This record gives sequence, C-alpha cells and structure tokens, in this order.
Amino acid sequence: MKVLANDGIATSGVVALENAGFEVILKTVAQEQLTDFINENNVDVLLVRSATTVREQLIDACPSLKIIGRGGVGMDNIDVDYARNKGLKVINTPAASSHSVAELVFAHLFGMVRFLHDSNQNMPLEGDSKFKELKKAYAKGVELKGKTLGILGFGRIGQATAKVGLGVGMKVIAYDPFIDAANIQLDFFDGQQVNFAIDTISKEAVLEQADFISLHVPAQEGYVIGNKEFNIMKKGVGIVNAARGGVIDEVALVTAIEEGKVSNAALDVFENEPNPEVQLLMNKNISLTPHIGAATKEAQNRIGEELASQIIEILG
Repeated sequence: MKVLANDGIATSGVVALENAGFEVILKTVAQEQLTDFINENNVDVLLVRSATTVREQLIDACPSLKIIGRGGVGMDNIDVDYARNKGLKVINTPAASSHSVAELVFAHLFGMVRFLHDSNQNMPLEGDSKFKELKKAYAKGVELKGKTLGILGFGRIGQATAKVGLGVGMKVIAYDPFIDAANIQLDFFDGQQVNFAIDTISKEAVLEQADFISLHVPAQEGYVIGNKEFNIMKKGVGIVNAARGGVIDEVALVTAIEEGKVSNAALDVFENEPNPEVQLLMNKNISLTPHIGAATKEAQNRIGEELASQIIEILG
C-alpha cells in the first residue's frame, strides 16, 4: 500500500510505516496536480499538514484513497464529514504538538514583556551608537510571575499552555464552552507531581481579569476576539494567537494597540496567511512567527509516529 506524505513526515514515521510494509512517497505534489498523482500512483493514504487542502472534488476523484491524515490538530483544510460519509477514515494527531505550541506561546510572552522582538532588531543597528537610549527604551519590562493568564479554549493545547503558566508562577483562568473543569498535572524532573484543579469561567470574566490572553480555539465563523472583546479587556493587556488565523479581528487588534488597550501582541497565525497584512508585519508592538507552533523536532517525531501507528492499525 502507498502513503503520500504530501507535506512531509518525520523519519520516525517513515521508518515505522516502511517496517510495516507500506511504501512512503516523500514528494510535494502541487495542489492542482494532486488528483492526477494520486490516481496514477494508486495512493491509499494521503497525509497533509496545513499546506494541502482535501476538498470534496478531490475525494470524489480519487477512489483509491482509504485514509486522509492530518499531521496536527485542526482539520479545517479537509472536508472531514464528507470524507467520512464516503467511507474514508480521517485521522489527526491532536496531542502530539500540544507542548510545542505551549512553549511557543511563552517564547512570545517572555519576549514581549522584555521587548526582545524589538530589541533584537534595533541592537544590531544602533547598539554601538545609542546603547544608553536603547537601555532606557527597554527598561520598563514586567514579570510574568504573579500575573493572570487567561486561556480561551481549554482543550489539549490550552491545558498544555496552562501547565507552563503554572510552572512560571502565574494564576491561570480559562474559558471553554465544552469543558467545565480540568485537572492540570505538572510533572517534574525528579518524579514529583503537583495537581491543579481549574474550573472554567465565562469568556467575559476571563477577558476582564486576565493580564495576558492566549487563544487556543478552532477555526470558526466570526471572530472570537473583536472590538467588543477588546473593550472588555484590561488596559495594557497582552494577547497571543497561536491557534488559527481569523479568530482575531486583526484590524481591531491594530486599533487596540494604537489606543493603548493592548500593550503587546504575538501572532503565529494570520487571517490572510500566507500573506499577512503589512500593518501587522511592521508594527513594533507585535511579536511575529510564521506559523511554527508545532515545528519542533520532538513534536514532528510524535506526529509521524502517531500517524504511522493509526495507519498501521487501520490497514495493517
């Protein structure tokens, strides 16, 4: 049986599949050529990440397909219900990248509160001539410890983010329309464990109380954060979106920054990805990364191994 990993797969996943007798094709086929490639090569399994879309037309046109796999959490680039109604298995790896995304959130948060994203641009340019001026400009940092982290969306990634926040010494509050409470277990290097019981509260309460807000919600119709939500937030709040582009109204975000409602923001995903708006890219109060939440070696290995395990279980 043939597996096309169109957006790539870690070596650990390739090895597991090949050891189970599958042929793995590590080729990136252009979207417009994908249907022909699948049919010409009689592909059984199509693995994608965010770059490739799998819509009804492709599903109908490729009768050899038995499994569609998404390396990651969100499956908004796949017509999941349609595929399943056609008898295909649709799989993903919801837990594999949770900690990697959580660490990226805190990479942004630590950078934001000490202006690292701006300092790292200006020090190479002016560090030798305006050292004292830059020192003064970046001398008003704050600590995360003791601050309140508000998490919107308290599934696997939201809870992984909570773990890091608790480890830093933050108070964690959360909103999720489908989860009433969660037990957050922190595991330490010496085998010790500490458990925190966190009850979710209303979205409005999170917005009102949080010093920093991190979004971990799926793609959906309408904005999760827009003008109404920014008006509820504390003045000087920090906000991070490492979830999905389009869950924050980016125009409203820029306005909130200009008006001082939001002190800093961090974006790993964008409404017009892969062509983010210039006003976001040029704003010195926004820390930016190019959709790399799950892009760690460890997460990619877990994703590859988990996909391989599911494929082998279904078709092996």
